[in-house]
Amino acid sequence: MGNKSKAETFIGFAVKSGKFRSGYNTLATLKKAYLILVCRTAAENTVKAAVKYAAGYRCRAFVTTDCDLCDLAHKEGAKIAAITDLSLAKAITVNAAPNLQEIVSGK
Repeated sequence: MGNKSKAETFIGFAVKSGKFRSGYNTLATLKKAYLILVCRTAAENTVKAAVKYAAGYRCRAFVTTDCDLCDLAHKEGAKIAAITDLSLAKAITVNAAPNLQEIVSGK
């Protein structure tokens, strides 16, 4: 797989700059998040938690579509994560397709 998507590139920037925080318990301790990401292989409860966190942080939540979150972020075992930088979160959401699909909560 030679070419990275733009979303994958921006996720990589977030990881390198320390603005990518992964793990269910880690997300509970954050003061602010601008984007929630969930792996396509995550359990249903993890997806529900992502929707809950997104509502609490007043941000959007996306699920991976064609690869796992751990592969996009190069973080072993990542199932749920937050982007804590507003400009990186915007860049990822603008370039989400085709790697990420927004999770629509039952609003």
